[in-house]
Amino acid sequence: MTDPVFVDLTAPPAEGVPIVAPAPHPTIRFDGPPAYPDDVAERLATDAVGIIARYPQRRSALLPLLHLVQSEDGQITRAGVTFCATQLDLTTAEVAAVATFYSMYRRSPTGEYLVGVCTNTLCAIMGGDEILAALTEHLGISPGETTPDGRITLEHVECNAACDFAPVVMVNWEFFDNQTPTESIELVEDLRAGVSVTPARGTGTVCSFRQTARLLAGLTERPVDGDLS
Repeated sequence: MTDPVFVDLTAPPAEGVPIVAPAPHPTIRFDGPPAYPDDVAERLATDAVGIIARYPQRRSALLPLLHLVQSEDGQITRAGVTFCATQLDLTTAEVAAVATFYSMYRRSPTGEYLVGVCTNTLCAIMGGDEILAALTEHLGISPGETTPDGRITLEHVECNAACDFAPVVMVNWEFFDNQTPTESIELVEDLRAGVSVTPARGTGTVCSFRQTARLLAGLTERPVDGDLS
C-alpha cells in the first residue's frame, strides 16, 4: 500500500505559476418590491392554503406556489420569492434556487402570450430556424423581448419534446404542431387580435400567461370559451 499524499493548500504557488482569481458568482436579482401589499398577500395566502394542503411536507408545495405568484405578477418577483419562503418556512435562497433552475419560471416581464419556437436538431431541419426568423421580423422583436402592446413575448426554445410533430411552436406551453412561417405569423396575429386559438392537443382554447400559471398551480379549471385572461 502506498503512503497517502497530502497537499498543502495554504502554500504559495510555485514560482512562475500564474494566480488565477476565481470567477465571481453571478448575482441573482428579482424585480419589484420585497413584499406584496397586505391585500394581495392575504388573497394569495388564501390560495396557498389549499395548495399546501395537498402535500405531506410544506416545502413540497414550492413548484405550484411559484406558479401562483407568477400568475399574480407575470413573472417571479422579489415579493413572490419572499411570499413562497414565508409560506413554506424556507429561506429566500432556497426559493430562488428553484425559481432560477426551471425555465418555466420567468424572471422578466412576460406578455399575455409566451410564444416559444423550438430550433433544436429536428425542428431546425424541418424549418424551426425559418419560423423564428419570420416571427422576429414580423413582430419586430428579438427572442426574450415583448411586443410594445404587451401581447406577445417571443422565446427561443431548445426542445419541446414533440419531435414527431416538428417544427413545433408553443404558446403558454400549449403545442402547435407542424408549423410553417406563414402559419406561425397567422397564429400570433390571431392571439394579438383576441381570437380564440385551439392548440393541437386538448379541447380548450389557449388562455393568457397568467391564467395558465393559475392552472399549473392547480387552482382553476381550464376555460373552454377562451374568455379568461
